[in-house]
Amino acid sequence: VHSYIAPIVAYITAVGLVRRPKWQALFWTLLALNAATVLVGGYTTPLALLTSVLLGRTIAYAVMYAVGVPNRRPPADAVVAALRRFGLIAASAVRTDDGPDESRRYAVRLTDDRLLDVTVLDRDQQTSGAVYRFYRRARLRVITARRTFLSVRRALEQESLMAYAAHDAGVRTPRLVATTEVGSDAALLAYTHIPGRNLETLDDAEFTDTLLVEIWEQIALMQAHRLTHRRLGANSFVIDDENRPWLIDLRAGEIASGDLSLRIDTAQLLTALALRVGEERAVRTATEGLGVDAVAACLPLLQKVALNRSTRAALRKNEALLSRIRERILELRPRAEAEPVRLERIRPRTLVTVVASAFAGYFLLSQLTHANLGDIFERANWGWAAIGFIASSLSYVAAALMLLGFVPERLSVWRTTTVQLAGSFVKLVMPAAISGVALNARYLQKSGVPAALAAASIGVSQLGGLAFHIGLLVFFGYIAGTEQTPSFAPSGAVIAGLLILALVCLLVMAVPPLRRFVVKRLRALFSGIVPRLLDVLQTPTKLAAGLGGTVMLTLSFVLCLDASVRAFGGAASFAAIAVVFLAGNAIGSAAPVPGGIGAIEAALIAGLTTTAKLPIETATAAVLLFRFLTFWLPVLPGWLAFTYLQRKQAI
Repeated sequence: VHSYIAPIVAYITAVGLVRRPKWQALFWTLLALNAATVLVGGYTTPLALLTSVLLGRTIAYAVMYAVGVPNRRPPADAVVAALRRFGLIAASAVRTDDGPDESRRYAVRLTDDRLLDVTVLDRDQQTSGAVYRFYRRARLRVITARRTFLSVRRALEQESLMAYAAHDAGVRTPRLVATTEVGSDAALLAYTHIPGRNLETLDDAEFTDTLLVEIWEQIALMQAHRLTHRRLGANSFVIDDENRPWLIDLRAGEIASGDLSLRIDTAQLLTALALRVGEERAVRTATEGLGVDAVAACLPLLQKVALNRSTRAALRKNEALLSRIRERILELRPRAEAEPVRLERIRPRTLVTVVASAFAGYFLLSQLTHANLGDIFERANWGWAAIGFIASSLSYVAAALMLLGFVPERLSVWRTTTVQLAGSFVKLVMPAAISGVALNARYLQKSGVPAALAAASIGVSQLGGLAFHIGLLVFFGYIAGTEQTPSFAPSGAVIAGLLILALVCLLVMAVPPLRRFVVKRLRALFSGIVPRLLDVLQTPTKLAAGLGGTVMLTLSFVLCLDASVRAFGGAASFAAIAVVFLAGNAIGSAAPVPGGIGAIEAALIAGLTTTAKLPIETATAAVLLFRFLTFWLPVLPGWLAFTYLQRKQAI
């Protein structure tokens, strides 16, 4: 942690230079330049800089929480004084419920008995939820709910522009009568008050077809003038005393909108109304008020990611609603485009993969920077490397035997082995834990095995592999432990682990909801696997091939890692190497990274240095050689095998 960066960050955060943006920009620019200088000079690491900034912010927020911060939000008398500039003399101003975006609202009664609804914007309200909005902007190609970052002035201008544009378009919306800044960090917008109730507070019986059609007619006026609301929902309308809908909350809206934004608006409101009145009435009234073409055009946008936050939360209790809405629209327009539009720039799974890859890569690089690999590779014994290559090659034969043994149907030995080699290419684009499963399932289906039976066969092989993996880990762990301690008594860690496992099992059996959950999952898991396993048990040769291939697969990788260690002069027992591989490969493969890149290397290096007691240079070089032999070298042959199998329509 840097002794000067953390205090400066804490000072900037605690003092708060919001009112002095130039000074704030200067401080942060100088800090960034300093950080870049020490980073390029090799005096620090990115992790140390990040830790310093986070520590400074944490200390600042802790102090601010303990001693408090000044409230810069304008009080009610400041709001009244601002209205007086427009000749609007307030007789009273009462705070009402905050808006959906946490903006403060006042009900103001003027001396001439008129009522105004005043919305106050401030900097704190603008920055609330900034992390979530940044996440949505990074994730989505289209911003489904826009809000200006940080600038109160721009937020004021955007909402004012939308209010004037909607009113000029003939949309029934409250008239904007005054806008002004209140101090340097706040602004207000005053609208004429519409006596009525929010749409979401109506009883189900009050949702008449006439009201729903009128709502859609207001949206039709918006779309005719290329205006979008971007946050349409049940709380976007007020129903007056004459049962007419008024559109409100235009802050996130946009003028001159494109077709995609208009269709998203339709999808948002259609889903929100369907949650209240059902998909049949929602679609029917939408076609009456908006038109069949406009409703059909929103079909590809009926996906959760396109909806606002409140609607997505409500859909959790009605997961099938979107599918039912699509079916209703297709009944009206069978040839409507139904393929979902890809709105996501990056999926959450990809975000997790990127983050996991970054952490694993950073750890691996930190290991490489401490290892003098040049001298290590110069002294390498390449005879052991050749043995490692042979062991790596045997793993494909072992994987083929494993699949052949657990599939009762007759399969080609040559083609099955080729499929396992092709899996080394697939690992480049898929996580290590699922790449082989997906490819084998595809191969079995192309070989004439029904999909359900193919999945069951893969499940049997995976279950057998898991059982042997755990068994071998326990066996080699016990052997490695007795090598260090001749006593046959189990260690305290083993006893503690067994006790914890026993307590978890007792807890699951004692709590009925947990017991039912586990039983349900196990029943679903074994419902297709057990009959398939019984089929395999009836053929001893198949069973022997499956079990032998499972053991051979693990031992070939262990032998390859052992040969890689010996190639660089490392001395460790075969049992310790086996424990490192079995544990490290399982941990690294669980990372959602294609091929476990970075994660497996980090886990194996850590295992070799702690369990096998190897120097960091030897461990790093051995793992790099092992990964080269088992992951990188087979990529080109794997690609050739993959294209061959595709040409033969085997996958």
